[in-house]
Amino acid sequence: MADPDPTPARRARGRPRDWDDKTAQNTIKSLDRAMEVLEHLSETPGATLSRLADDLGQSPATVYRILVTLEGRGLVEFVPAAQHWHIGALAFVIGARYLHRTTLVDRARPVLRRLMEETGETANLGIARDTSVLFVSQVETTATIRAFFAPGTLSPMHASGIGKALLAQMSDDRLSRLIATAPLDQFTHRTLTEPTTLRADLEATRERGYSIDDEEKNEGMRCIAAPVFDLSGEAVAGISVSGPVSRISTGQTHILADAVMRAADELSQAMGAERRATSGTRRRET
Repeated sequence: MADPDPTPARRARGRPRDWDDKTAQNTIKSLDRAMEVLEHLSETPGATLSRLADDLGQSPATVYRILVTLEGRGLVEFVPAAQHWHIGALAFVIGARYLHRTTLVDRARPVLRRLMEETGETANLGIARDTSVLFVSQVETTATIRAFFAPGTLSPMHASGIGKALLAQMSDDRLSRLIATAPLDQFTHRTLTEPTTLRADLEATRERGYSIDDEEKNEGMRCIAAPVFDLSGEAVAGISVSGPVSRISTGQTHILADAVMRAADELSQAMGAERRATSGTRRRET
């Protein structure tokens, strides 16, 4: 009879027992310095060795060794004529792999939940589908009276907070084509059915960075929304909070709008977009 294997089977682990120990003994200092250089270079394209060393407070020799190592892996590139260093192609490839790790809806769920908890109102995620908004995710408030848009629900863009947030980011040509083909149906006495009035509202939306559905689809319900951008700067979705006007008063609009814009910016960064410098910055798409 064969002797039993004296070595017990080891259970596969995703992290060591001392995972929460962030002391120096578990940190690779040289790797940490390299990542600092890489991150700074991504924010300062076309930097010289001298500038990188000065900005980071490290010796040129140390920074040079790091750059050469990263260059060997394709993470940075050097332009001899200008003596400039740039982010390399492999850095983009790695970033693109992260972006494909999960879907928009997966990334949005924790953002929506935090938004609902912060505002106390239902948080929604929607994307454009032709002339409508398709609601793809929602985290409901626990309040008795609340808005509800089941995933798969369609709503006309001109009478939707998310819809107007997305319309406001379109190029003038695309917006004109959409307004010309979309039926601007009236749902309440507040619905914007005239192209000139709608355009004025969209211009105001661009300036402040968020849209307002002020009982334009359903009487007694108000919605505040902001666009979500992807890596290329295109508005690919919108985040909103919606609820009864008794809770979302006109006086509370700017407070809730700040929370919505922060959530939209957080999700945008998760999608690869840069942090927006100002809430009203317009991004054009063709």
